[in-house]
Amino acid sequence: MPTYVAGVDSSTQATKVVVVDPDDGSVVREARRAHPDGTEVDPRAWWTALCDALGEVGTDDVGAIAVAGQQHGMVLCDQRGEPVRDALLWNDTRSADAAHDLVAELGGAAAWADAVGTVPVASITASKLRWTARAEPQNAERARSVLLPHDWLTWRLRGGARAGAEPVTDRGDASGTGYWSPHTEDYRPDLLELAFGRALDVPRVAGPGDAVGRGHEHGPVPGAVVAPGTGDNMGAALAIGTAPGELIVSIGTSGTVFTGAARPTADPSGLVAGFADARGGYLPLVCTLNAARVLGVGATLLGVDPAGFDELALAAAPGAGGLVLVPYLEGERTPDRPDATGTIAGLTTANGTRENLARAVVEGMLCGLAAGVEALADVGVEGSRILLIGGGSRSRAVATIAPAVFGLDVEVLAPAEYVALGAARQAAWALTGAEPAWRVGRDTVVEATDDDREAARAVRAAYATIAG
Repeated sequence: MPTYVAGVDSSTQATKVVVVDPDDGSVVREARRAHPDGTEVDPRAWWTALCDALGEVGTDDVGAIAVAGQQHGMVLCDQRGEPVRDALLWNDTRSADAAHDLVAELGGAAAWADAVGTVPVASITASKLRWTARAEPQNAERARSVLLPHDWLTWRLRGGARAGAEPVTDRGDASGTGYWSPHTEDYRPDLLELAFGRALDVPRVAGPGDAVGRGHEHGPVPGAVVAPGTGDNMGAALAIGTAPGELIVSIGTSGTVFTGAARPTADPSGLVAGFADARGGYLPLVCTLNAARVLGVGATLLGVDPAGFDELALAAAPGAGGLVLVPYLEGERTPDRPDATGTIAGLTTANGTRENLARAVVEGMLCGLAAGVEALADVGVEGSRILLIGGGSRSRAVATIAPAVFGLDVEVLAPAEYVALGAARQAAWALTGAEPAWRVGRDTVVEATDDDREAARAVRAAYATIAG
């Protein structure tokens, strides 16, 4: 009998696979394969990475699998199920003008928030569909269906078109398309047609914990139960679980602030995306384009390695002597400024030190996420504690400075592949018919002092003045 389950995180940068004991959630094997760089990628590269990673960990004892993938990416397929062009990723901003047009055509941001919980920006799948219909009419003409990255990989695990497999998604990832509504739990074909100009086939939305098929006999997990999968943020939330007042802040390629909620949200400002989650509830979320890479740019500018960068940042006082970095290095999604660039402000002869610059880099990156915490509070989702995850959370400077920017208690969770662990949790659910009881381990909380809270107000006020 199969002993284990597999969880996959197909992220922007890599495929990560964990093989997990479904009884206690412990990881017994794992593997990683890199993805090509860029904001558009041939999805077959993801499939190759997935097959290679599964080959490394071995699947003879794997009874179920689920894929959690980067949200919003557009995989347009022809009548044979083959991609008609490279997939456009969430961080491809060429669809910014298309997003603005869609907002106007439906009657404004409030109309979109009421319809699907999310106001289109460049990252949303609907915006990418509009861009393709305008900029690449020949590719648009060939398209018959649209899938998200995790949908496409899940479909391939079950054999794809050659096996007659039905494309399937889940409510969590579907809620980030701009044409599936958490309010009605159904597609909005009128919004899909508004975006693309005509109808496209879309995957069936499976329920939480459903088994949607089995691995194809000639695939990398033959006979294994296949779960519907989900989006990456939904996968992390499924792995961690949140108590009331806990907000997850993930610092990876993107920065995200999110938590589980009992009711859907609708934010006409567009700052909070009102997603569904992978458990049957909701996942209000704020996403920034600029997160961990900002730290890397800072270290490069200062000519130090990550440890040296942390040392410099921690040697400066809160507020960096008045030096402020607004880190819109790759444009920005929240706020919606796709063409913005980074800004360093407040530089004087007195504060122009390497230490202050390092501190300003960390504070600027965290201030963008702190604005997300404030945006969640504005829609009624209050936070009293931050759970910090992602590659950027491993920075000693980030972990130490975070309470002085958020003004809240901060718990840095142990390094782990939380998205893949959430997918493994879903796989175990599909295999056994019951959501597992195991939870990830939790670390010591760093409590925000009165000095931290005072510093947070000053740092964020200076940032808000410059960021506008």
